Amino acid sequence: MKDGLYWSNQLKTKQVSFEEYVTHLEAKIKVINPKINALVTFEKESAIKQYHRTPNLDELPFSGLPIPLKMLGQTKKGWLNTAGSRLFRDVRSPFTSHFVQRLESIGLIPIGQSTAPEFGFKNVTDATIYGDTRNPADLSRSAGGSSGGAAALVAAGIFPIAGASDGGGSIRIPASFNGLIGLKPTRGTMPVGPDGWRGWQGASISFGLTVSMRDTKTLFYAMRGTENAAPYQAPKTEWAHHEPSNKKLRIAFSTSSPVGSLVSKEAIHAVEEAVIFLTAQGHDVFEIKYPVNGDQLIRSYYQMNGAETAAMFENISTQLKRELTINDMELMTWGLYQYGQKLSASSYIHSLNTWDAAAVEMEKQFENFDLFLSPATAHPAPKIETDLQSDAIRAELTTIEQRSKEEAATIIYQMFEKSLALSPYTQLANLTGQPAISLPTFTTKEDLPLGIQFMAAKGNEDLLFQIGYEFEHAQRFHLPKAYFER
Repeated sequence: MKDGLYWSNQLKTKQVSFEEYVTHLEAKIKVINPKINALVTFEKESAIKQYHRTPNLDELPFSGLPIPLKMLGQTKKGWLNTAGSRLFRDVRSPFTSHFVQRLESIGLIPIGQSTAPEFGFKNVTDATIYGDTRNPADLSRSAGGSSGGAAALVAAGIFPIAGASDGGGSIRIPASFNGLIGLKPTRGTMPVGPDGWRGWQGASISFGLTVSMRDTKTLFYAMRGTENAAPYQAPKTEWAHHEPSNKKLRIAFSTSSPVGSLVSKEAIHAVEEAVIFLTAQGHDVFEIKYPVNGDQLIRSYYQMNGAETAAMFENISTQLKRELTINDMELMTWGLYQYGQKLSASSYIHSLNTWDAAAVEMEKQFENFDLFLSPATAHPAPKIETDLQSDAIRAELTTIEQRSKEEAATIIYQMFEKSLALSPYTQLANLTGQPAISLPTFTTKEDLPLGIQFMAAKGNEDLLFQIGYEFEHAQRFHLPKAYFER
C-alpha cells in the first residue's frame, strides 16, 4: 500500500523527484478537491524551496513527504491563519508553531492547509467562509470534524498523512467517518507553543490522520516530546521506543452511550465483530458498564468551551479595539461566547475538578484491564443536509445574551445534543488526558466507514499500536478505496 513511508522511500531513493511528486499532487487536487472541498491553500513553490533548503532529508523519518496543515492551530509563518472564522479571513501567522517546527524537523514538508469548522467547535466541517467538506466515501455526507478537511484529503488518496488535532474527538471522529487511523495521543506528548500552551486546558492536542499503523507509530515516536515550559507533561510509562509486543491483553468493552443517546446497530455490530476477533487472538475480553458519568463530564466540557471562548474573544476584542457582535461569528460560536461570559471562576474550576476525578477513576479502571473498547462514533457520517440543531435552538441562541446562566447552559446542551448523539464516546480521553485510537475495522451495508475506539492508560500508546497492528496484519482494516487503486 502506498502510505506515507512508501512515498518517503520513493523520495529518499530518488525513484521520484520532489517536483514530480508535487506536480502529481497538484493534478490530483485539481480533479478531486472541487468535489470534496477540503484544501484551502496549496503552497507549491514554498514547499519546493523548503525541500531544497532542508539539510539531510534522506536521514529523516519522512524524507521530504508533503503534508497539509490543519487551518486551526497548526501555523506556519506567513501563511493564512483563519481558524475557519471570517473574523480572520485575511490574517497571516507571524510565527511557525512548535508542532509544525517538529513536523519539519522529521522531514515533513508543509504544502497546504485543510478546512476546519470555525474554531473547531463542531464534529462536522462546514465553516461559513469555506463551505461544507464532503466525505470521499459518499459525497452526500460530511467528512466529520473538526479535522474534516485533513480526513477528506487522506481518504481521497491525495495525501497519505495530514496534520490534524483533537479537542473532543476531532481526529477520531473523522477517522471513523472516513475509514482512517486516528490517534489522539496522551496529553503532554506533542509539542505546544509558542502560544496556546494549554490548548483547552490540555483537552486539545495535535497529531495526524494516517492509513497505516507504521505511519502512525513512526509519526508518534518522531514527534513525541514537549518543551520544559509546557504546562502538561506526559508520564514516562513507555517513553523508550518499544516494538509492539504479542502479549495477551485484558480488554474491557462497552457499547452503551455514556450520555444515554441511541447507538446504531452498526456501531454495536462493529464492536461485536472486534470482540470476536480479539477473543480468537487469545485476549481476555469482557463487557463492563461505562465507567464514568458521561452526562456530568460533557456538561463540564461545555463549561470549559464557553469559558475558553469568552477569554479568546476578550483578547480579540482588545486587539480589534471594538466590541464583538453576533454578526462577527457563526451562531454556535456566539452562543458559547455568551455562555462563557456568564460563568464564574469557581464554576470553571469545578469543571476541571470533574475532569481530574474522571482521570483518576479511569487510571484505577486501567489497573483491572489494559484497553477499553467502544465504538468510535455511534453512527456513520451524517448527510450534508442533516440539521444538527433546529430553528427553535437557533432562535434561542439569538437571545442567549439576555438569558440566565442556567438557561444558557440548557441552550448550549441542546445546541450540541444532536451532534453529541453522533459521537458520544470520544470526549472522555480528551478530558482525562489518556490516549485513544480509532481503527477502520468496519463498514455498513451502505459501504460507509465506521470505526472502533481503543483507549489506554496514560503513556500506553504502545498497547494501542499492538492492537492496531493485530487488526492490520489480519487484514481487518477497511481503508479508503483510493489506496487500492493502481
